[in-house]
Amino acid sequence: MPLLDPRSWQPHPLTGPGYSVTEPATGQVLAGLTLATPEDVGAAAGRAAAAQRAWASAPHFARAAVLRKAGDLFSEHADELRAWLVRESGSVPGKADFELHVAAQECYEAAALASRPAGQVLPSEAPRLSYTRRVPAGVVGVISPFNAPLILSIRSVAPALALGNAVLLKPDPRTAVCGGLSLAAVFAAAGLPQDLLHVLPGGPDAGQALVADPRVPVISFTGSTAAGRAVGEAAGRHLKRAHLELGGNSAMIVLEDADLDAVISTAAWGSFFHQGQICMT
Repeated sequence: MPLLDPRSWQPHPLTGPGYSVTEPATGQVLAGLTLATPEDVGAAAGRAAAAQRAWASAPHFARAAVLRKAGDLFSEHADELRAWLVRESGSVPGKADFELHVAAQECYEAAALASRPAGQVLPSEAPRLSYTRRVPAGVVGVISPFNAPLILSIRSVAPALALGNAVLLKPDPRTAVCGGLSLAAVFAAAGLPQDLLHVLPGGPDAGQALVADPRVPVISFTGSTAAGRAVGEAAGRHLKRAHLELGGNSAMIVLEDADLDAVISTAAWGSFFHQGQICMT
């Protein structure tokens, strides 16, 4: 049975305009989806905030079990997910397999976070116990791009969920399936309770609503420097934590004793991997 059933892609119907997800190589329509509006973002934030309380109170081993199962599912359904990465995002099979491997590993690493010490005892002059305690932030907003859609979504979604948060994920509409709905399908199959992960493909207005919503205290953004600057400025106005991973150009340091043939090959690979649409290689 396919993991990605179109009938369950958007369990809470969105209210924006419909659009077609197309294959870049052929122009073929792969799916019909609906864009999220600012009102949809607000509704999802309310549902996520309500669901997050019980999830934060769940035993750490229960959250970890969901993350481990999600990692297994990325491997078990690799053929289906690979096909979406190839057709929707224009990946070659090797790049798609790289994303799937990283997605599974991100889930396993996040599962280990759930049982990390949540505080520390502090030295004090007073005759009493003084300590700090780390608690979930609440609802985390994730804005992810099109170039490595699965990796650049899961690396924020998995640790946020493992530590007891809910997530609003706004993937690029061009890769809404492999960068958003595929994650929702995996986590639903792994046993994640309802309303803890909302997928909201949308335009700048949806992103602005996500950054502005008072129920979303943390924003994780990956994308262009220009867009990231706007997100950072808006987050600052709203006194939110913003984690920004912005544009780069595959810089490389070559030392005197380097094998220049290997350097040239590696530099070309890093610069032109995925048609040059990667900034971290």
